[in-house]
Amino acid sequence: MELNILTLCYLIGSITFILGLKMLSNPATARKGNLVAAGGMTIAIFGTIFLYEENGAKLGNYPWIFAALAIGGIIGTMAAKKVKMTAMPEMVSLFNGMGGACAALISFIEFGHHVKNIATEAPSTGTLITIMVGLVIGSISFAGSMIAWGKLNGKLKDFSFPGQHIFNLVLLAVIVGLAGYLTTSLSADNYYLFYVIAVLSLVYGVFFVFPIGGADMPVVISLLNSFTGVAAACGGFLYDNKVMLTGGILVGAAGTLLTMLMCKAMNRSLSNVLIGNFGGNKSGGAASGSTPQGNYKEISLSDAATVMAYANKVIIVPGYGLAVAQAQHTCHELEKYLEEKGVEVKYAIHPVAGRMPGHMNVLLAEADVSYDKLMEMEQANDEFKSTDVVLILGANDVVNPAAKNDPSSPIYGMPILEVENAKTVIVNKRSMKPGYAGIENDLFFQPKTSMLFGDAKKALQDLLAEVKNV
Repeated sequence: MELNILTLCYLIGSITFILGLKMLSNPATARKGNLVAAGGMTIAIFGTIFLYEENGAKLGNYPWIFAALAIGGIIGTMAAKKVKMTAMPEMVSLFNGMGGACAALISFIEFGHHVKNIATEAPSTGTLITIMVGLVIGSISFAGSMIAWGKLNGKLKDFSFPGQHIFNLVLLAVIVGLAGYLTTSLSADNYYLFYVIAVLSLVYGVFFVFPIGGADMPVVISLLNSFTGVAAACGGFLYDNKVMLTGGILVGAAGTLLTMLMCKAMNRSLSNVLIGNFGGNKSGGAASGSTPQGNYKEISLSDAATVMAYANKVIIVPGYGLAVAQAQHTCHELEKYLEEKGVEVKYAIHPVAGRMPGHMNVLLAEADVSYDKLMEMEQANDEFKSTDVVLILGANDVVNPAAKNDPSSPIYGMPILEVENAKTVIVNKRSMKPGYAGIENDLFFQPKTSMLFGDAKKALQDLLAEVKNV
């Protein structure tokens, strides 16, 4: 009877994961989707703790289990409540890395059990393959996510050396070769190779992420997330746990699809993202294929306020600079005040804006911006031609016309927000420093473009005050 109840718990958990993922596809239902999936996970966890049996014996060790749950729950809750929107990408990387570490530890534990009994009962090839896959992918996800975390919070810089990609490929081949050998020839004499594989996988994860530039971090985070899902699914196979298997497959599949969509949004292949080192130019100058374009013009706060207050339609393009300044609430205030003056205000969101998938959507949702005002790239590009003013807040490469006009540009072919089609473009930036791709932005030097320099929050506060005086 208890087994049937546990199966029902797992079934409920699996269904809620699927429903939650479906609800996450729409900003209006995303919060509820999170709660639904979390509720299913809670049912599955407590069902396992109290109902799971092996050879008639329950799990036991309840003090340890609940102590770990309490410690993890407190740390997770405090981290989630205190994290700033600018730090959200690195928190996602950190938590994702912990998932990869857990999957790798499952492989460690299960391999240890089989090694103890290897003389009397050798594990099946299928079991060993699952253990190896979980170990390798989980270790890569953990190490890679930790490097991504360090790079996103500024503690680590991009690092590469001549021939690094060849080194990575050779290292990966060695890992796969050793894993294949151990899977088919495991014995009491060579089991130590398992730990060699673990170390090499961690090293590969480090060198896998180190050379990838900041502009590609959203793709990397999404890819590492899919790795963690696959590694977790391996744990589901090992334990014949349906809910763990379902959750891992959903995360792995969703992360893979998201990675593919983001690569499409950048008009680049995944191999180009991983090998191309896009966004890794930190020399401080313009990258190849880009030269200074001449003079730019500035706009005063009063002139910017007047242009926006008397416009029929204003589209705001948020970027990472908005997140850095924590200016989303002030931006929402400006939006509401412009609407009181009869101005139509919308937001144009590029798929890879910010430092993680959906970063701008999360940022604006925190400020209670209506989901109906958020436009994806294709919809926004249709509306720019009928837009009086585009206000760009901290975005750079995603609005650079060089992606369409300059075949020598590193971002050539990348779909962008075609803001240059609007009547007036106002760009708020701290300086003329290039974006993550390290190249000049042709948009800044066009006749219809005016620069409004300064911290986004301060600039928006001053602009809001000027709009109220118009």
